Amino acid sequence: MKAKLILENGMIFEGKAFGYLKESVGEVVFNTGMTGYQEVMTDPSYYGQIVTMTYPLIGNYGVNLEDGESNSPKVKGFIVREKCDHPSNFRCELELDTYLKQNKIIGLEGIDTRALTKILRNNGVMRGIITLEDILHEDADKKISSFSTKEAVLEVTTREKYEIAGEGKHVAIMDFGIKQNIIRGFMERGCRITVFPATASAEEVLSVNPDLVFLSNGPGDPEHLTGSIENIKKMVGEKPMVGICLGHQLLALSLGGKTKKLKFGHRGCNHPVKDLVNNRVHITSQNHGYYVDVLPEDMVETHVSLNDGTNEGMRHKSLSIFSVQFHPEACPGPKDSEYIFDEFMKYAL
Repeated sequence: MKAKLILENGMIFEGKAFGYLKESVGEVVFNTGMTGYQEVMTDPSYYGQIVTMTYPLIGNYGVNLEDGESNSPKVKGFIVREKCDHPSNFRCELELDTYLKQNKIIGLEGIDTRALTKILRNNGVMRGIITLEDILHEDADKKISSFSTKEAVLEVTTREKYEIAGEGKHVAIMDFGIKQNIIRGFMERGCRITVFPATASAEEVLSVNPDLVFLSNGPGDPEHLTGSIENIKKMVGEKPMVGICLGHQLLALSLGGKTKKLKFGHRGCNHPVKDLVNNRVHITSQNHGYYVDVLPEDMVETHVSLNDGTNEGMRHKSLSIFSVQFHPEACPGPKDSEYIFDEFMKYAL
């Protein structure tokens, strides 16, 4: 079935729809990974986004029911140059089209994804709509302009507190849209884990007397999460705190730093980051549209992006606080920076 992507600047890309055949609006972004499309689609940080894969052939190893980073895909739409209808892999359980149908997500194939990527690089990410019908320009504008991700974290956080048994250190996780491989990273280190909703108060988190407080990744603009920022402020100095991605940004804001939106974001499995402490370069997995623009006074930069020089990590001068912007848990991507979890554990009481 014919379909089109309409960007908020009026540009139109025509292709073919697959998956769940229903119109969808979101923020159009691109991911440069050659593999890992299932992990991308199920990463809660992509909530509210229409993801374009720059690699031309997607779906060639199919989809399995084990590798999701959450219980279902969180993207608003999925754009590929060409989808593979006959995947070949011993772990494959279904192909991409069926997977999107089952999860009620529209796909778009056959457009020039590299041209779209260049437009997003030059102009910045834009909201857009994938539609099956010919709609008036004014109607498309109205639907696109009404789209917002302000409540994104509330859509992907856990609804209830839950615990995971372990014999080691007790880690309290604030779930802003956590990836499952982050939880696995702590589980592999024997941690006892208590996961809290993003709406949990500082008092609730501290009441379980954790050895370490972890602030997770998640979608949206960190400045919208004013309640979470206030809660983090209350926990500063009370317990050791570490964070990844959105958690990194929220820590910075709670300590007096500033965040800013990237023009087209960092999304892919091939981002070089320099560890300034150990003078080493790691290839990292990344997925963020915002970054820490101004570090808090008491924080020292520990990691930096070698692509654009933006901040990728920080450590407090005197308190037990450390966070990174990239994803050390990978999935998808390389595991060069998995050592960050061991660094996190050094902070636990």
